[in-house]
Amino acid sequence: MESEKIVLPVEGMTCSNCALTVTKVFEKEGLQDVNVNIVTGEVSFRGSEEEKITTAINKAAKLGYTVHQPEHSVTHTHEHHHVSSSAEKKFYICLTFTIPLLVHMFPGAPALSHNPVFQLLFCLPVLLIGLSYFGKSALGSLLARVPNMDVLVILGSLSAFVYSVAQMVLHYGEEHLHSGLFFETSASIITLILLGNVLEQRSVKQTASAVHELNKLQPQTAKRIVKDADGKELIKEIQSRDINVGDLLLINSGDSIPVDGEIISGEAEINESMLTGESIPVVKSVSDLVTGGTVIINGTIKISAEKVGAETTLSQIVSLVKNAQGTKPDIQKIGDRISAVFVPVVVSIALLTFLITFFIAGKTLQVSLMNSIAVLVISCPCAMGLAAPTAVMVGIGRAARKGILIKEGSVVEKLSKAKIFVFDKTGTLTTGDFKIKNIESYRINKEQIRSLIYHLEKHSSHPIAKSLAKECAVESALTDEIIFSDIKEDKGVGINAWDNNGNLYSIGSYRMAKHLVKENTHNIYLLKNNQLIAGINIADTLKKDVPELISILKSRGIRTVLLSGDKKEICEAVAREAGIEEVHSEVLPSEKLLIIEKLTKKNITVMIGDGINDAPSLAKAHVGISFSDSTQVAMQASQVVLLNKKNVSELLSTIKICSATVQTIKQNFFWAFFYNVAAIPLAAIGLLGTYGPMISAFSMAFSDVVVIGNSLRLKIKHI
Repeated sequence: MESEKIVLPVEGMTCSNCALTVTKVFEKEGLQDVNVNIVTGEVSFRGSEEEKITTAINKAAKLGYTVHQPEHSVTHTHEHHHVSSSAEKKFYICLTFTIPLLVHMFPGAPALSHNPVFQLLFCLPVLLIGLSYFGKSALGSLLARVPNMDVLVILGSLSAFVYSVAQMVLHYGEEHLHSGLFFETSASIITLILLGNVLEQRSVKQTASAVHELNKLQPQTAKRIVKDADGKELIKEIQSRDINVGDLLLINSGDSIPVDGEIISGEAEINESMLTGESIPVVKSVSDLVTGGTVIINGTIKISAEKVGAETTLSQIVSLVKNAQGTKPDIQKIGDRISAVFVPVVVSIALLTFLITFFIAGKTLQVSLMNSIAVLVISCPCAMGLAAPTAVMVGIGRAARKGILIKEGSVVEKLSKAKIFVFDKTGTLTTGDFKIKNIESYRINKEQIRSLIYHLEKHSSHPIAKSLAKECAVESALTDEIIFSDIKEDKGVGINAWDNNGNLYSIGSYRMAKHLVKENTHNIYLLKNNQLIAGINIADTLKKDVPELISILKSRGIRTVLLSGDKKEICEAVAREAGIEEVHSEVLPSEKLLIIEKLTKKNITVMIGDGINDAPSLAKAHVGISFSDSTQVAMQASQVVLLNKKNVSELLSTIKICSATVQTIKQNFFWAFFYNVAAIPLAAIGLLGTYGPMISAFSMAFSDVVVIGNSLRLKIKHI
């Protein structure tokens, strides 16, 4: 049995290489499915051995990363905010000391700004802050043999500082000494990289806003109904977290429903768009179920709390979205592999730049050093590490707001590339709301038959019986009331009922009438005193947007398949109406699985279904999709759940969002690669000038912001 996934907050990570370092530490301890998300600041893994987890946490701590134990993980949000504010404080302190260092670069600068001691004293605090903030992580990454971006920052800043101190010692007292010092470069690198971190942290919060927005749907307070000593009802306002199962709650117009429950009195129009994406309010009354987070537009109801805390639908949705945002698509592995070797390559290029510039090109020590430092600073691979996680978080968040729950980040890439879509029939392509296709009457008129159907079928809980009773309710009002005194239902066969005159009426399947007919020519048979009086044919209606959906899928080169256990003629009729050309009918669950296995070998296959018998196929397909009213087994086997069960076109929205997300990831990677490929040669040959290191630090910070900004476009992009 697969062990439960554990998610722990991590502090101290500043770039994608930091994430790789933590990943390597946890994998070395034998923990499985390790994934470290630099965006959410979390590590997830599978493994229940406390000793291994504790060892991994301790080793990560030695490398400069604080991983919180499971029992302390609830404090993560506050601590993550603390880390962010800590970076901001350090940035402002460094900025205060760096600005005076830059003054000497401008004409008419005061003489004090040229003083070497003044420059040293103002640079030193910035360097110390930089060493404390970046140094431990840099050293830890070197010990773990996965050098990160902080190594480049420390090397660049320290090189400029050491060179300046050496020049100061060797040439102190000379007239133009200040022009050969680069204390401002050392300080500017740290200050600008800190600025990049601050901007990155602020932007990352926006990419993770979907979970925050979903959490805001949960009201903080609720009105609990209690009784005093005299039995009189009183209203007491409580915190939503204090609601218990069985509590009676009062909810008025404009209020958000705090928990899942059942209406025990009242009627209300409820906006369930957070669940289904459908903005039209739904009218609900006594015995109907309501969902926490939905809003009462009009009306007042009392409910009995049934699911509270982490058990509510909203909490489950938040958990699914958060878990999905923490996983990565396969495309991210490209960035991880490059980031893992990037820093050693960059250090080598920087060293080569210095040697060629100084020994071959004959440039001064100063120029050679500045060029190599510029290479170190401008080459940070952070943008590559942020390319996929930021886009996945925004894309999955946008899908969640439309009522589309994507459980895994890897699904995003698979759905965008899928070429085969397999549909179950009943409840997926069809409404499950059966209608009478035609009635063949043998003894009485059709109005009387419809009235009998209503009065008989209303006593059954079978989906077909409920659909037919609903359809025939109008006709029943136009005929004389039929009163049955004794009603018996034989599951899988039909209903027998006796009226006040002693007549036996029966309605059901072929089994009930097979002694009266030679062939099974009708779906339902109606009998009076064991004599056939009507044969009824029914049809499951196709969901209205199915033909358009199939047409669009086919226009995209996607192969559509109908896979059902229903009769051949019924499946073929539905397929013709929907526009599906390939049909597999009358198949058992085991046969469904074999068909899915064959299709998955040909191309990326998506299975859409909702029944228990679909669960194996949903799990076997590359991507399984079910609906909110599907069986629990089907939803657990699926990687995507569509909350708006009536609107199959949401499937198209899912594909579009996933495609747009993958496109954004590719754009992010292009920018990250283009930036580094173009920037490194410019820095190496000295085209950035004397102040190349400062320009490089600013450019590096800017590249991260560009990637995150492009991901945020997914929130508002027309899809």
